[in-house]
Amino acid sequence: MARQQAAEEPAGDSGEEPAEESGEQLAEEPAEEPVGMDLVHLLREVTLRLDLAGARFAGRNGLHPTDLRALISLLDAARAGDESTPGRLGDRLGLNSAGTTALIDRLERLGLVRRVRDTRDRRRVLLEVDDRALALGQSFFGPLIDRTLALLATFEAGEQAAVRRFLSGVRDAVREEGA
Repeated sequence: MARQQAAEEPAGDSGEEPAEESGEQLAEEPAEEPVGMDLVHLLREVTLRLDLAGARFAGRNGLHPTDLRALISLLDAARAGDESTPGRLGDRLGLNSAGTTALIDRLERLGLVRRVRDTRDRRRVLLEVDDRALALGQSFFGPLIDRTLALLATFEAGEQAAVRRFLSGVRDAVREEGA
């Protein structure tokens, strides 16, 4: 009602400056969020929590967060049947050649990654994740993966397909945005 009275009073009658002139703005009602924003917020929270879990894992194991991203990238490439070279790893992580070399040297010193010569082209170096890295990751992330798989098992096939379609679409949107 005060809002209605203020609108009805001519400027200057109340003894106060109009909101526009004083630099104040009337409180606006919050706009309704688009349908699905709750899922966007939930996805952002999941991303944040996974990032924090990754940082804890890295810290406990003397790794830099980029080291963990490199290991994940190498594991994902291997799972997809793609060979990993230092150049490809650097491209995936947005690192220059010197940064990529330092990263690989660090992971190699820790016994988590090894450089191997390509059997078809001995000039080319491939990167492989050592079993030690797999065991280390499984010891930390295994329980979370098990809980996630158990949750997913409660979904019907159509629901799983919808989740897969959604997450794939978000991944593709992020790629297209260059993020």
